[in-house]
Order: sequence, then C-alpha cells, then structure tokens
Amino acid sequence: MKLPTSVTIKEVGPRDGLQNEKQSISTADKITWIDSLSESGLSYIEVSSFVHPKWIPQLADAAEVLKNIRRKQGVTYAALVPNLQGLERALNVEVDEVSIFMSASEAHNRNNINKTIEETYPILEEVVKEARAAGKTVRGYLSTVIGCPYEGAVAPAQVRTVADRLFSMGIDELSLGDTIGVGVPTQVERLLEELLPHFSANQLAMHFHDTRGTALANIVKSLEMGITIFDSALGGLGGCPYAKGASGNVATEDLLYMLHEMGIETGVDVDDVMTSARLIENIRGEKLKSRQMEIEAANCQENRKAGV
Repeated sequence: MKLPTSVTIKEVGPRDGLQNEKQSISTADKITWIDSLSESGLSYIEVSSFVHPKWIPQLADAAEVLKNIRRKQGVTYAALVPNLQGLERALNVEVDEVSIFMSASEAHNRNNINKTIEETYPILEEVVKEARAAGKTVRGYLSTVIGCPYEGAVAPAQVRTVADRLFSMGIDELSLGDTIGVGVPTQVERLLEELLPHFSANQLAMHFHDTRGTALANIVKSLEMGITIFDSALGGLGGCPYAKGASGNVATEDLLYMLHEMGIETGVDVDDVMTSARLIENIRGEKLKSRQMEIEAANCQENRKAGV
C-alpha cells in the first residue's frame, strides 16, 4: 500500500458541524471552542458561514465570532460565503479564506441554493473574482459528488464538469463532499479516476460524512490514490439541512487515530483535540458519537466501577 507520509486535516466543526444543531450555541461558547481548536496543531479551521441568518440561524453571529476569536499564527480561519453581500461581511472581519459552495446534482443544488447549477455559476464567479482581488484564497465545496438524496447516484463525469467550471473561475482547492454518506471505496476510486487526469491531487480535498460508517474506508482509498487533504469535524458533528438522512462528518479524533497509527503525520495533537471534544460536548450537553469519545466514556465508567 503506497501512502503519503503526511496529510492536512481541515476542521469544519464550527461551521459544518454546528449548522444543523437544533439548540442554540452562544457566541461566547463558539469563540471558546474555536480558541481551543487553535491550540491543537490544526492549521485550518472553518469558523462560520455568511449565509443569510434566515437560512442558518445557528451561524447568524459569524461576524462576531470572527472578530473575537484569538487568532494563532499559522492557522487559516475560513468561512462559507454564498454571494457578494456575504463576501463583504466576511472581508470586513478579515476572514483568511473564502469558501464557496454548490452541488454536483441539479436537485440538491436547487434545494440548497434555490438555483439551477447554471444560475449558480455567475454568482460564484463574482465572489471568486472579488475575493481574489482582496488578496484572499478561495476554496470550493462541491456537494453530492457520489449520491444525491433526490436523484440517486451522481455520475463522476458530472462532477468533473462542475469542477472544471469552478477551477476555471480561479478557485485554489476543491473539497469533494459525499453529503449523504452513501459512498464506498470503489465509488471513490471511480470518482478520483475521473478527476485526477484533469486536476492535481493537491488541488482536491475529500469531505466524507459517516452516515453508513464508510468514511474511514473511503479515506484510506483516497490516500492510496494520492489525496492528502481531508475535512473532518470534532466529535463527528454535522449534517446538511437540505439533505434528509445526512449524518455527521467523519470525526476528527477518529481520523487522527487511524492516520497516526498508520504512521502518517498530521501535525495535530490528539490529546489537545480530545480536550476540545470534551469542551464542545459539555457546551452542547449531549454525548458526542465518535468512536474515540465513546471509548473514553466507557473507560471512565469502568474506572469509576473499579474505584480508580
């Protein structure tokens, strides 16, 4: 098995992880959590979203969060931006990287953005142009790259068509999202076989949701094919408001365990990440569902029984 010696983990918990949370998380708690993540060795944190608060009320405080986090040198603080109005708000609070988003499937794009794929392109092109003029890097998110909750299977060729348009706009990197977590390694292989002849591996990131427990297997297949950038969310938080049945992202702590045991460097301290996981667990008042957190809880229970 040919594997990379190091990978980059991009923490999307504060945005993708919280956007689907039903209970409100205070601005102060978000800031405390993000500051904790900044001390873990992570080099990238997606902080929030500048989508209209009507659509994602949990992230209505994006500007306040970005203004008040304690920024650490070497960490990129990113935010999702849907249009020029959102970009203006993001630039006013000195976001480091702008993230744009759309779907590979027509039906999910309509439900998520309320526009066709063709109608979405010019809006995103304006955002990319203005963000780059402001000196910002731009990341693209492409949802439903393997399966769509409305259309079923998505052809790799369709993903490449949309990816071509996004890169032609000038994005720096494209994150490929298995939004509803239906993918398996053979499908990941077919997708990357379609894309890698046209885009370099360091232009692509993988974003797996763990709905059916296949996220880590899909990451191993991606590693074998040369991908070295992966999105994850602490505690397996997340889900898409416009994709019924989509569960959380692959858990950062589970991903780190696997990578480190495979001898792959990440630069991230697992103990610090677990501290951050306990913090957001306490803030939410609900147990996190990652394997590492479940193991830790079970061990604590056994120790209590043993009087340790």
